[in-house]
Amino acid sequence: MRYNSFFKQILLVVSIVLFVSCDKEYNSIGADLLGDNHFALSSYTSNVVAYNQKITSIESKNLPVNALGIYDNPAFGKTTANFATQLILSTVDPVIGDNPVIDNVILDIPYFTDATKTVNNTDGSHVYTLDSIYGEPNAKIKLSIYESGYFMRDLDPIGGFQTAQKYFTDQNSDFENLKIGNRLNDTTVVAQNDEFFFNPAEHSVDTKDATTGVTTTTRAVPSMKLNLNRSFFKSKIIDAAASGKLLTNDIFKEYFRGLYFKVEQSGTDPGSLAMMNFSKGTITINYKEDLVSTTGGATTRVAKTIVLNMTGNTVSLLNQSNTKTAYSTATSSANTTLGDEKLFVKGGEGSMAVISLFDKTDLIGYDANGNLTGPNGVSDELDNIRKNGWLINEANLVFNIDTDAMANSYEPQRIYLFDLTNNRPVIDYYTDASSGTSVKKNKTIFDGNINLDATSKRGKTYKIRITDQIRGLVKNADSTNVKLGIVVTEDIATANSNHLRTAGAISQAPKASVMNPLGTILYGSAATVPEDKRLKLEIYYTKPN
Repeated sequence: MRYNSFFKQILLVVSIVLFVSCDKEYNSIGADLLGDNHFALSSYTSNVVAYNQKITSIESKNLPVNALGIYDNPAFGKTTANFATQLILSTVDPVIGDNPVIDNVILDIPYFTDATKTVNNTDGSHVYTLDSIYGEPNAKIKLSIYESGYFMRDLDPIGGFQTAQKYFTDQNSDFENLKIGNRLNDTTVVAQNDEFFFNPAEHSVDTKDATTGVTTTTRAVPSMKLNLNRSFFKSKIIDAAASGKLLTNDIFKEYFRGLYFKVEQSGTDPGSLAMMNFSKGTITINYKEDLVSTTGGATTRVAKTIVLNMTGNTVSLLNQSNTKTAYSTATSSANTTLGDEKLFVKGGEGSMAVISLFDKTDLIGYDANGNLTGPNGVSDELDNIRKNGWLINEANLVFNIDTDAMANSYEPQRIYLFDLTNNRPVIDYYTDASSGTSVKKNKTIFDGNINLDATSKRGKTYKIRITDQIRGLVKNADSTNVKLGIVVTEDIATANSNHLRTAGAISQAPKASVMNPLGTILYGSAATVPEDKRLKLEIYYTKPN
């Protein structure tokens, strides 16, 4: 009985301890359920320092999506996006029969479409709306596709056997200078070259059965579908099979080094730019050859195909011109001490914002017993928050968009905050497993998605939650208050960084930013920014009992 009584007392004490512990931490557990209703929590606003940082030539090899075209952004300037890719034989060492004659050579790269806006007609046809097209609808560009003479290696011979070869956004002249011959999309149909545009119409082909007379319609989604020069591919592919040039893809890539997509302005048209997944692209060589019967010796013509895939090494080639004065000035004269009034955040070979949290004044510190000491290398503001033992319920950075400056520009749908000091995501990115309507919309708690004005339907703010980042700084005295970076992002699931060609104040930037051609202008942290627009850190907390 004494043992039972003893254990009951111990159990009671443990239960009380657990209850008190849970009570002190309940706010942390339920923080992700708070949303914008913060009930009776205490709030605190901390000033930050945010300034502009130029992103110079950056690695753009093998991006999941690539820009192609021209977009003259009223807020930033003109971006011209060219592209180069290696080609891969879908079947190596093809057997070519006698008397091969090419019927046609078709390049086909599907566009992105908005499935929510597709109209299904009663006759089986569809009306599509293209996604990720920037510029005037049906605006024309001059498109030329050339054989490339530039060999894109897998490995860097200088960097070592295991070092991947890097290719950068500013290498257009390398490919331009080594393009071979005339353009391959040389049809007289100007919509496929001199007056090309990103056509949203679906493709349809009618085939009539010779026996039954029944016509069958085959439909395909909108795509860049171009006729390429038959004589070139007869010589380059069909005639080369016998010489062993198509024996393996390693041999083939050295022999046929790929394609270079060059865009220019078409007349006075402003042009447009599309995001494209070139890895889905194909070149199909349709040809006929002789087939000799093994029994009667009769010869018939049979149809055959050779397919080349665009799945080798690729590079996005970006050129910025007609740069707006405000953008150029902001990225060349950043105030790294007091912060900038406007933050110009642009993808591609563009720019980012650098953010430092908490006031930098360091006059005091506290020892392990809470006694006042001298400077300790930690912000006094953070020191006092730690000493007060705040329980952090939520912490946000809210970015207000300069709606006047962005009035006539396409707006990026999402921005991304990361640990700039270590070139990796912040802890909130890793701890957020929430799902959105698509992979690009995942991590809805971490956020960064654009918030639209209810009336104008234009961007108003972006909000990013960094609750765990701030909790870590407050709870752990050995945590480092790292610098943060803000970029536009094409895909929140892509969190790794690419190297700049020349390291300066920064040496890397997020890969997903390179993939996005758009930009946004945000209000910064300078004291001259109106209070209601100024970038600040918002903290909601509970005081310990």
